[in-house]
Amino acid sequence: MLELVTPESVGMDSAQLARVGEHLGSRYVDPGKICGSVTLVARGGKPCYLDVRGMRDVERGTPMSEDTILRFYSMTKPITSVALMTLHERGLFSLDDPVHRFIPEWRDLRVWTGGSHPLFATEPARRAMTIRDLLMHTSGLTYDFLRASNLDAAYRKLKVGRFVQGYTLADMIAQLAQLPLEFSPGERWNYSVGTDVLGYLVEVMSGQSLPDYLRQTIFEPLGMHDTSFEIAPDKVARLASCYERNLAREMVLQDDGQASDFARRTFFSGGGGLLSTVGDYYRFANMLLQGGSVDGVRIIGRKTLELMTANHLPGGVDMTQFATGSFSETAYDGVGFGLGFAMTLDPVRNGHPTSPGTFYWGGLASTLFWVDPREELVIVFATQLIPSRTFNFRGQLENIIYAALR
Repeated sequence: MLELVTPESVGMDSAQLARVGEHLGSRYVDPGKICGSVTLVARGGKPCYLDVRGMRDVERGTPMSEDTILRFYSMTKPITSVALMTLHERGLFSLDDPVHRFIPEWRDLRVWTGGSHPLFATEPARRAMTIRDLLMHTSGLTYDFLRASNLDAAYRKLKVGRFVQGYTLADMIAQLAQLPLEFSPGERWNYSVGTDVLGYLVEVMSGQSLPDYLRQTIFEPLGMHDTSFEIAPDKVARLASCYERNLAREMVLQDDGQASDFARRTFFSGGGGLLSTVGDYYRFANMLLQGGSVDGVRIIGRKTLELMTANHLPGGVDMTQFATGSFSETAYDGVGFGLGFAMTLDPVRNGHPTSPGTFYWGGLASTLFWVDPREELVIVFATQLIPSRTFNFRGQLENIIYAALR
């Protein structure tokens, strides 16, 4: 369990932080809009506020707890990106290496110009896809749930990247080799399965499975003992159920924690497959705040992390000028994107009182985290409600938490 210090000892106000729990309770948990939540605030590497409320399983009446295991979905992406960059530090690749150096069947990728599956009209890509493109979501790949093009419809039809028993990362790579890209690499930002491809590259470069590499390189050194792609039998009782908001604005069961598909996995999604606890994810985020090492354990180099959390969008523009599509885990105004992370470029344009240089991401079930190096803040929030765009938890929490700084 986390050891808490008083907010005042790290320059924060207890009464203002208490409004986090009051807000979540009165606006979301008590009216039944979410099942429950866990919120952690830390400053300077010291957790100073923890709010746990509601249920992890509404049907069974099981209360949320600090050690509840939750689906973090796309918050897997920063972890996979860090894992890949530890291989960059070993000299195994350069950011602008073509992906086909490691996936030969991707050498002659083509770009969609018309038609629908299987009768696509295509043209050659203007340049090769690079590893930087995968890290940045500028690869030309897409997601099946975006529902914005005939290509993402093909992803749905073929179940690209879906958690189907027997399906593997290698199967996904083979499927994508047969499909065109949405656009030539580097031309736009589009949320995609690119980080799943990074997970495959981790396997190719390391010679280990993605679960083994993450466990040995990140989870075990940081003491993230409850973070994995599958739920162990002795931990099932701690796995939250997941809920979805339907068209009638009702919260309905989406995945039963006691009979979850996460008990049986063959597809290890580097883009969205991890289970974790708020405490475990805090250990990862605090390592990022501390420049890549914590308690004498170094996971990644300080300069590598600085490179990852810098804005890589061409010309230093924000997402409004480069992103396509209607969905991602971030707003676009005043926001840049690096190697696995979004970051705040301009708090005025963004409309919330975070610091420039704050980096973050979120997950499909309305989980989120951010790291603010200037204020030495780490925030991790988790509930289990799909989709993440339902409520603006990030903006609301930013407004409340930054008001507590003294």
